[in-house]
Amino acid sequence: MFVLLMLFLFKYIDDLIGKGFEWYVILELMMYASATNVAMALPLSILLSSIMTFGSLGENYELVAIKSAGVSLNRAMYPMVIAVAVLSLSAFIFSDYMLPVANLKYFSLLYDARQQKSTNLLPEGIFSSSFPGYSIRVKKKDPDGQTLHEMMIYEKNPSNGNNSVVFAKQGSMYRTPDDSFLVLKLKNGIRYEETNGDKGFNPRQRLTRMRFKETEQKFDLSNLKFKRTNESEFKSAYQMMNLKQLKHERQMMEFKLDSGLATEFRTFIPYVKYFSVPHQTKPYQVKYKLAGNLLNTFKPGERLNALSAASGEARSLQEIISSKVELRKGASDSIRRTKVEYQRKFTLSAACLVLFLIGAPLGAIIRKGGLGLPVVVSVVFFLLYHIISTIGEKSAKDGHVPPAIGMWIAIVVLTPLGVFLTYKAATDSALFDVDIYKKFVLKIFSKKSDSVKTADASFTR
Repeated sequence: MFVLLMLFLFKYIDDLIGKGFEWYVILELMMYASATNVAMALPLSILLSSIMTFGSLGENYELVAIKSAGVSLNRAMYPMVIAVAVLSLSAFIFSDYMLPVANLKYFSLLYDARQQKSTNLLPEGIFSSSFPGYSIRVKKKDPDGQTLHEMMIYEKNPSNGNNSVVFAKQGSMYRTPDDSFLVLKLKNGIRYEETNGDKGFNPRQRLTRMRFKETEQKFDLSNLKFKRTNESEFKSAYQMMNLKQLKHERQMMEFKLDSGLATEFRTFIPYVKYFSVPHQTKPYQVKYKLAGNLLNTFKPGERLNALSAASGEARSLQEIISSKVELRKGASDSIRRTKVEYQRKFTLSAACLVLFLIGAPLGAIIRKGGLGLPVVVSVVFFLLYHIISTIGEKSAKDGHVPPAIGMWIAIVVLTPLGVFLTYKAATDSALFDVDIYKKFVLKIFSKKSDSVKTADASFTR
């Protein structure tokens, strides 16, 4: 969890530093981020801890003592299997009840933090638009951060443009006690302003120039305060829903999709009937037979009008079909995403069980504890699980595979591996013994060298 939180800070450090947040806002954001990272941290921690535990038991010959007492490895794993099962059940409850709330708090707070403007309101050498209606440039700031040099202030007028500008050689800034305004105290400056003249409506007919020894300007800071967005605006995202809400959302979208299909069918009924259903005359109607080429029966002008009307009808029908196809595609994507999130609630618990099933026998086989080899092995297997699950999830969201298959493919692939490792550990297999593989390789090379010597001897004879 510490590593994942550091990754979070490295990713959003530019959006959090220099914006004047209180310490508890950063702490709250990290707390919600840690809750959202449980889905990745918990399976990895179970895998690492199981490898370290059984590796330490094997390294200290405690597994040998257990087996010599007549207790098999599978029987010795029962207490930890029960503990991991309880932990997996807790993970499911967490992902269904607590994780949607944590996601809602996290994403809403992160959005507000990223939208917050920097507290460095007047950076050096660039025009700052932190205050609505003004553009301010400070050429240089003293180390105290309050003394300013070579200032330029443009006052923006939406109707007439920038017709007012203030230059000051020196100044200072401070905030009011209630932190509502920023006060700029300017010294040795000049103000230029262009206004309408007495005659005509030219906005730049009269130039007014005012010199000053000292003056003050106030700028409102209310729009720079940290404001929270209503969390209800984020509740429509699928990460913020539990199983019941996801099921209801999917049913609503499927109902809308089916009702839209009926409406679309009514649009095409006249064309289907006209081109597909044969026309039958009634007994009291006069029978008629259409010409082989109906257009030849029209005059040239009427023929042109008929063709233009038909092409217009075809274009409108094509536009209707294109818009319906895009709407159905968007609705289908939304339905797939709800199914993906629905399956994600269960995969966290299954991942905990499968990775324990891999980690415990793997630790008994490698017989190494501590944070050395177990960390390397656990990271390798977790990367394998993470890569397979990410590919499956992306394929499910794109519609290449069903959501259930895409979300469970990693579990299905790794479960046989866990069963195989459990069997090898129960039979005291030296699967990761380097000496055995070294002897096997040396045996192969020795056979090759003996065959070469035999061939040379026969050739010499």
